[in-house]
Amino acid sequence: MAIPLSPSSVLSALKSAGLNVVEVKSWKTHNRNKMGPWGPVNGVMIHHTGAYSSQSSMVGMCYNGHSALPGPLCHAVIDKSGTVHLVSAGRANHAGRGDGDVLRAVIAETSLPLRNEADTDGNTHFYGTELINRGDGKDPWPEVQVDAAARWAAALCLKHGWSERSVIGHLEWQPGKIDPKGFSMDSFRARVAKHLKGNSGGIKPPSKGKPTPTAPTYPGRGAFGPGKVNASVLQLGKQLVRKGFGTHYKVGPSKTWGEADRLNVAAFQRSRGWAGKDADGYPGPETWRLLFK
Repeated sequence: MAIPLSPSSVLSALKSAGLNVVEVKSWKTHNRNKMGPWGPVNGVMIHHTGAYSSQSSMVGMCYNGHSALPGPLCHAVIDKSGTVHLVSAGRANHAGRGDGDVLRAVIAETSLPLRNEADTDGNTHFYGTELINRGDGKDPWPEVQVDAAARWAAALCLKHGWSERSVIGHLEWQPGKIDPKGFSMDSFRARVAKHLKGNSGGIKPPSKGKPTPTAPTYPGRGAFGPGKVNASVLQLGKQLVRKGFGTHYKVGPSKTWGEADRLNVAAFQRSRGWAGKDADGYPGPETWRLLFK
């Protein structure tokens, strides 16, 4: 049981965990506190978003909500590049009513019982993140995204002195829910435990693992567009796939520029919060730099 972290504490914890964080609009004061208590907080809940038209539109929906459910719909949205978009620091509409026995197990950090009731307001007690994924078994789960989610959860647990037992999935809380679908919560908690193990002062920065291929010098805007065929187009496409932004490729990236390249680049640009000409799908030097970061 704990007092919710302040926005500055959340931000500090996530950055200390090596996460790339985007602060969305007035997230620090954007909440549903008028509808009920926020805290004491007892744990962390993991969701997937379900169907989405674009990652940027989903971040917007999680901030604003929709006709059936006002926003914010979570505290953080984690996109396929592993970027954490902060949308609230208070009570959010994400957990709904779930099983009080599950909450008691989270507080005690013991094995979870089967959820079979909806008698407790989870929005009071849980931080929540939405991971952008359709949850249909076909939408990929980039390693960088799942690892960022585990780091997000571990960073909050570390601040509160919780173990991985304080991390649950929506499907473990509320009857009828299936999210997150695509990985088990036991394996996810094992990731969180690994990040927490041996960390008394903070979570280690992400392991470099296999080195990302060194990006060539930005070749200039003229290398990209209809009719362009060169190695830079292929390098760009491969990096988009590595970052989780290759969904528009039906076959795979090649040296020949195509509409799939433009759409994938635009999706990456929108994930950075860009719009208009800044998200036109043609990589400028800043897009190139961030892709290979």
